[in-house]
Amino acid sequence: MPPADADAAVDPHSTPPTSPSIASDSRTAVPDGGTSTGNEETLELRLSGELLTLYEAAADLRTRETHPGTPRGTGPTVPHPDAAHPDVSSLNVASAELSCFIGGARSMRAGASSTTSDDLLDHVAHWDPVSTPLGTLELVPVRVDRDIPLISRWMNDPAVAEFWELAGAPEVTEEHVRSQLSGDGRSVPCLGVLDGTPMSYWEIYRADLDPLARCYPARPHDTGLHLLVGDAADRGHGLGGALIRAVSDLVLDNRPACPRVVAEPDLRNTPSVSAFLTAGFRYSAEVDLPAKRAALMIRERALRHLL
Repeated sequence: MPPADADAAVDPHSTPPTSPSIASDSRTAVPDGGTSTGNEETLELRLSGELLTLYEAAADLRTRETHPGTPRGTGPTVPHPDAAHPDVSSLNVASAELSCFIGGARSMRAGASSTTSDDLLDHVAHWDPVSTPLGTLELVPVRVDRDIPLISRWMNDPAVAEFWELAGAPEVTEEHVRSQLSGDGRSVPCLGVLDGTPMSYWEIYRADLDPLARCYPARPHDTGLHLLVGDAADRGHGLGGALIRAVSDLVLDNRPACPRVVAEPDLRNTPSVSAFLTAGFRYSAEVDLPAKRAALMIRERALRHLL
């Protein structure tokens, strides 16, 4: 399960296994004893009438732009979700137009990829860096060819391995990361780069589309965090709490539909739970996941400036 740092995080050589550092946990466990990347199971999704109406409006606007004089309402027709023979090509056109409309309003960082693999999370790759008391933090989506050796080294730290369970050859970490990169974008693995130095690993995921949603009253667009701080020297000293607050702020700033940021660290990982509390999360409940008993931590949008 993923990690989450805490003020109390200490050197793994001097801390008993039951008191791991921030390099600990927050990932959702799955029945086979491994951990979930958010791609194992798919919850059934259905387009609402309101969203289909937006598709129609976007397609109609594009039609009138490219063919001046076309009457309003004569663009590609988006079928009702219950239609027996939906016009798939029209739906694709309308969907693409709406995506372009929304994407065009967002400022893109220089050199950022234009792929849409993380649309479910509002383009994490394009989120701007954020200032923290520790320096400038940036989430950079993982590239397998560049980042696996570093992440694998972190995963083999005993304090991290106890909760992430990804120790071993680099191929073990690569398989875990690729399962997210090849998915539908409901989980995006990132490096946390602080003042230009990669020093943490994050997974930003759609908690409402994850098996975790079966364990608590999830709300649409709830967004989850998994994390680890890579090197023992970077753990403790309040660093974990500061990073968690910064990244949860990034989520709330860039995902206007997200009502809450959630996490589920292992109950045994007291430094991790402490870090989330320091970051403005509240302890909500204990939840039984297939591979652990977790503390459900929640940061509400409505309370973000109060806690």
